[in-house]
Amino acid sequence: MNVVVVGDALIDELRDDHGVREFVGGAALNVAVGLARLGVPATLIAMLGDDEPASRVRRYLDDYGVGLLVTPSLLGTARAVSTRTGGGEPSYVFNEAAQRRRIRFGEDERAAMAGADLIVVSCVALDDAEQAAELSDAIAGAAARARSEGRDEVSLALDPNPRTGMMNDKAAFVRGFEALAARAALVKVGEDDARLLYGEPIDALRARLIDLGARAVLATEGAGGATIEAGGVVVTRPISPLPGRIVDTMGAGDAAFAAAVAALVAGTPHGEEAWEAVLQTAMDAAAATCRFEGALLRTPDALTGMDPDRIGT
Repeated sequence: MNVVVVGDALIDELRDDHGVREFVGGAALNVAVGLARLGVPATLIAMLGDDEPASRVRRYLDDYGVGLLVTPSLLGTARAVSTRTGGGEPSYVFNEAAQRRRIRFGEDERAAMAGADLIVVSCVALDDAEQAAELSDAIAGAAARARSEGRDEVSLALDPNPRTGMMNDKAAFVRGFEALAARAALVKVGEDDARLLYGEPIDALRARLIDLGARAVLATEGAGGATIEAGGVVVTRPISPLPGRIVDTMGAGDAAFAAAVAALVAGTPHGEEAWEAVLQTAMDAAAATCRFEGALLRTPDALTGMDPDRIGT
């Protein structure tokens, strides 16, 4: 079983009261690496420049055994600057490469998607009509090829990951998002997404996506935990109470999404008990990831043997 992840790869630059630090990141990259760490072979389709940051991204993916298919960027590698000072909410600024991101789907990309068991889309420029159409065509082509070869149809998992500093047309983004969500086996959305895209509570967005045709929705609510709705089943879990303090919430949503995607690769869950197990695993991964700086997926096993008083310090 293998997964192709389509989306962003960038450098996360964190600025806070302790200084400046950089991490290889991007929502799609975090999910691809998270899947690899969970034992699911993954390939990332993303945009990179011909520069030193791109070399860091390539080395990072190599370290975790993630394949890479690159769309060249004339604007260099994307960068997100997160400023977190005085204990307030972080602010984000994206460079021009991130704001004008674009992925091309050539023969290699389409072949990889056609050979996948599941395609994951995260943080793609869905407000770019041409980009959204190319992506939709590539997904449809992968599904058609699978059918022609007598294989199960390629499934789709989607996290829109809308970001104010990267989105140019909210209405167009919603159209692109909903067109993909209607065919998705799993859609992950957060409470911030619901407010930004629709100005409504996360529960209302969850219901909207199910009505559109999404077969399962993972709705995350930060400190409020998360809910999965699928096949008439609704299960909810609070934040997992793991030892240590929360250091960095940046990768929590990506970790939860990766864990849920890994569960889908293993087989579609059926019934309340199965979906409860999926959600618990997702919440455990999110909580463990938050005990470390950066967005690298962790599991509760990473805390085993550590001094509880030193976790998160």
